[in-house]
Amino acid sequence: MDGGGPSESASPDQDTTAGRNASSATKTSVTKHIFVTGGVVSSLGKGLTAASLGNLLTARGLRVVMQKLDPYLNVDPGTMNPFQHGEVFVTDDGAETDLDIGHYERFLDIDLDQAANVTTGQVYSTVIAKERRGEYLGDTVQVIPHITDEIKRRMRQQAEGDVAPDVIITEVGGTVGDIESQPFIESARQVRHELGRNNVFFVHVSLVPYMGASGEQKTKPTQHSVAALRSIGIQPDALVLRSDRPVSEANKRKIALMCDVDEDAVVNAKDVASIYDIPSMLNEQGLDSYIIRHLGLAEKAGEVDWSGWQTVLDAVHQPKHEVTIGLVGKYIDLPDAYLSVTEALRAGAFAHQAKAKLVWIPSDDCETPEGAAAALSQVDGICVPGGFGIRGIEGKLGALKFARENGIPTLGLCLGLQCMVIEYARDKAGLAGASSSEFDPDTEFPVIATMAEQVDIIADGDLGGTMRLGLYPAALQAGSLAAELYGSELVDERHRHRYEVSNQYRQQIADAGLVFSGTSPDGTLVEYVELDRAEHPFYIGTQAHPELRSRPNRAHPLFSGLVGASLERQNSSRLFADEDGSDDATGTRADAVAAAAAQDSTDGAAEAAAPGRS
Repeated sequence: MDGGGPSESASPDQDTTAGRNASSATKTSVTKHIFVTGGVVSSLGKGLTAASLGNLLTARGLRVVMQKLDPYLNVDPGTMNPFQHGEVFVTDDGAETDLDIGHYERFLDIDLDQAANVTTGQVYSTVIAKERRGEYLGDTVQVIPHITDEIKRRMRQQAEGDVAPDVIITEVGGTVGDIESQPFIESARQVRHELGRNNVFFVHVSLVPYMGASGEQKTKPTQHSVAALRSIGIQPDALVLRSDRPVSEANKRKIALMCDVDEDAVVNAKDVASIYDIPSMLNEQGLDSYIIRHLGLAEKAGEVDWSGWQTVLDAVHQPKHEVTIGLVGKYIDLPDAYLSVTEALRAGAFAHQAKAKLVWIPSDDCETPEGAAAALSQVDGICVPGGFGIRGIEGKLGALKFARENGIPTLGLCLGLQCMVIEYARDKAGLAGASSSEFDPDTEFPVIATMAEQVDIIADGDLGGTMRLGLYPAALQAGSLAAELYGSELVDERHRHRYEVSNQYRQQIADAGLVFSGTSPDGTLVEYVELDRAEHPFYIGTQAHPELRSRPNRAHPLFSGLVGASLERQNSSRLFADEDGSDDATGTRADAVAAAAAQDSTDGAAEAAAPGRS
């Protein structure tokens, strides 16, 4: 497949000539490229800057797609530690990608695919496989041209569809000067050379630190970063200066002069209250207009249509309510591990003109009824997200038991659904000691088990690509809470899991009262569970990851439903307090749930000490 880069059999001179001719012949229709690089330090916000540019260009009527280049040697982040990498974002086609892909989808309200995330591991795997098949016809395989050709093919891949995008925005991971990212930067330089300078735009994100001792901001780090970028062949067209306070006009002029960038193209991205403020901040400084002029897109681009995004900003800055949601998990020391979940919860609150106050609750704190009462008594609702491994499981079960018995609105995601099933099986279905074969391979009642087709693969020790990944359909039971929330009885959601609810125990658990309200269309796989609303106002779990399809301007119905139920509970607590003559609604709720926990302490302590405890 020819992705737009030079073929292996063509000479560099032929490739360059062909590229220039193509550029001249189709100058008005060629897909433009914007490359976003970063300097000085990592974690500057390149991804959010790129996503915000995409948001602005999309709001101007352009068709934009996004891409992230990751310089690590892993093929994908699927088996990487969340503490090192953050969450794994899954696309519709099942690609396990970087969390920045989630930012892109949320800011642009688009669905991306596997072409949106390229890693060094993927590039080298492809090139080595080609070499083994003899596709290079005996050539000595080298970084230049073979690795860079493969990178360029992937850079251009999204321009090959039936409807080519107007712009591809590519974020180059890492920091300028890192040896790992040099092949990507060299490939970007070659793309500019082949497509023409009017078709490619480089944005460099750099840090302008404030020195407290001297009371001034320093421009030298940015100057050195741009010098390093220029030394490897790239002159940035625009600079985005990250800072914790406004950069003075004098410093911006100085940076423009020393880095040879137009003053109009030096913009300041200071820290803001919400990430959703970034597009308007860049727009106010004219960055999107400057890029459009440079790329010759003025005829296609209109004025920015803020109508949809303004609704988000109104909810962010002028909320009418505040709701407290407890997020019960084991990766709470690194919020990026649950990034899409937290953004989906915030979007769910936006739909109710509310602010979501997220409380991070270590699952280990909820192992005992007393611990669960202390951790959860102040929240209006809880969310139990996905994860892998045994640590923290008993705490999640304790949190779910407490929420189920005390009417706290609850949403379980992936492992959260599995924990709902385990907790209910133990407490209501007579399956004492029920567990998952993931946590306890010898459990007497494996109510959660490995999918049959994956058993042999896992036995061989290969965990990469062994999961159910990507978009799958589900049929919802008529009249169920799930069907009511979605407004449909057939839905599609993204998945990332290796274990399923065992059909061996499904009927027994259902007879005890847990409703299996959604399954795969053939009825073999459990997709949704819930409690009847006569038993609990909002208790629902899904085997999917609905947070991956949530948008800030279009909240996912499960998260919107959780926030709505939490607000209702909050209002009911206040009404109860008013009728009781008390001013402390929260205290009244806390006293009630603490009493319930104390009454159940004996049974709860026995459960917490059950075999398989983490």
